[in-house]
Amino acid sequence: MKPEQKIVAIGASSGVVGMIVMVWLLAKLIPAPAIADTAADRIAYALRWAAPPALLFFFMVAAVGNARFKSEAIDPTAGKESDRMIVDGRVADNTLQQLVLFLVGLLGLAVTLPADRLSVIAAVAITFIVARSIFWFGYRIHPLYRAPGFSSTAYLNLGMLLGTLWLWLR
Repeated sequence: MKPEQKIVAIGASSGVVGMIVMVWLLAKLIPAPAIADTAADRIAYALRWAAPPALLFFFMVAAVGNARFKSEAIDPTAGKESDRMIVDGRVADNTLQQLVLFLVGLLGLAVTLPADRLSVIAAVAITFIVARSIFWFGYRIHPLYRAPGFSSTAYLNLGMLLGTLWLWLR
């Protein structure tokens, strides 16, 4: 294995472990919501928790837009982006992809989790924000350091989607 692959493998592994621990701890610490046990109330609860991850995505898009406005890259076809602007654009692109998967998983869990386990909704939303922030800041330091944030988000989404399917089919 090349040194770069070792860095990514260690980062990805630590990201997944950290994500699992964070979701587990937060789900234990955050109380289940006091809402009516209807699909509409569950979805409304989940959508409230979808706003903070969407806001983080907005900040990523704004970082790119503001950097363009303040530079010669105001014309996106001129090829004058700084390295930081390129990184922020890639982070925003990947975050949009991950956010779509996250929202499907979040809504799926909202309608399939037992009512006393709905604290998982808040736990995954907070974890998503932390993981995406680690991805963004790690990527800015060095592209290899995006691995913990990427893997934790990707496997969070996979776990949510598989959990939804399992809860639905059982």
